[in-house]
Formats: sequence, structure tokens, C-alpha cells
Amino acid sequence: SSPAALLLLLVCPLWQLAQALPLTGRVSDQCVSQAQALLHNITGTLSKKELFSGMDCSKQSLELHEETQTAWACWPKGPTCSGTIKSEFNKERCLTNIAEDLQHYLRFLSAQPDPEGWLHATLLPSTRQLLQNCFAWDSEEVEEEKVAVNHPSSYAERLKLCKVLRGFQVRSITINRAVKYMNAGADAQPSS
Repeated sequence: SSPAALLLLLVCPLWQLAQALPLTGRVSDQCVSQAQALLHNITGTLSKKELFSGMDCSKQSLELHEETQTAWACWPKGPTCSGTIKSEFNKERCLTNIAEDLQHYLRFLSAQPDPEGWLHATLLPSTRQLLQNCFAWDSEEVEEEKVAVNHPSSYAERLKLCKVLRGFQVRSITINRAVKYMNAGADAQPSS
């Protein structure tokens, strides 16, 4: 995500992201539920003060995965906040970017120290479920790093986790909006 796309994402009315995404086919209700559960789990994890001891995570900057273009790829066809008109929507590109984001966050989270087991109990399973059930993902495709679950985390590791989780929360909002619209199937048109 470029800084300009991030700015548009944060400045534009949030409802605009939920507007028409011209897609072929529908995403299952199960995918909507699993995307919502993931966002809920990320938000819950961010509220765990014990996980971020020594800092106020809510006051930290966020770190987005910048290797994908999910915010732009999943942007609705039509006018944007900046006044430019996005003339096409590519469902395949949107779904590919979402899957790449989820794989990135799965790799990152699996490599984090987790002495309390919060990541392994909620975020990792909900990320895996969304990938497996909604993106035809094979668990062999992403090599998860294994770390000692009870390895104590340093301040730098906790700070990095906080920033990445805040970015994952923002990305998860975008994912939820795209998945909900795909589920609705409204204004479905062939993708480019």
C-alpha cells in the first residue's frame, strides 16, 4: 500500500469501501463470519495490556504489509474520494492480494514469542481458517516459523508486534468490507 492509498483509506468515509464491488459469484456466509472473527480476535489481542507491557499500544504507529495492494485492488469500481474514477475491478486481483496479506501475517505471527498463548489460541487459528476455507489455501504453502511459545518477548519484539497488529487490524477492516460485499453479490458483473 502506498502512502497515498493509505491516506485515501483513512480519509474517505468508511461506508464507501462497503459500496459496490462488482464481482462474479458470492462468498459464503462462513467466510463473512470467519473474517469478522479474525477482526474481533485482532482487536481483542490489541486490548491485552499484558501482551504489550511497558507501552500503550493504542498510541503506537501502525505498520502495514506493503508488498500487496489490497486497499487499491479491493477498492470499488467508480469514483474515489480523490475524484478519480476507477474504471475496473479485478476480483481475482483483490482475492490474491487478500490471500497474500493473510499469509504474510500468518508467517509473522507464528514467529512471535507467545508466552501467554494468546496468538496461538486466537489469531493464528482464525487466520488459518479464513485462508483454508475462503481462499483455497493449502497449509503447506506458507512455512510458519516455530518459536518457543514460552520464550519471553523483549520490548522491541512487543513494540513490533503492536505495530504489525495495528496494521493487520486496518487491513482486516478492508478484508471484511470486501468479503461482505462479495457475500451480498450485489451488482455482480464479470471481473476483468
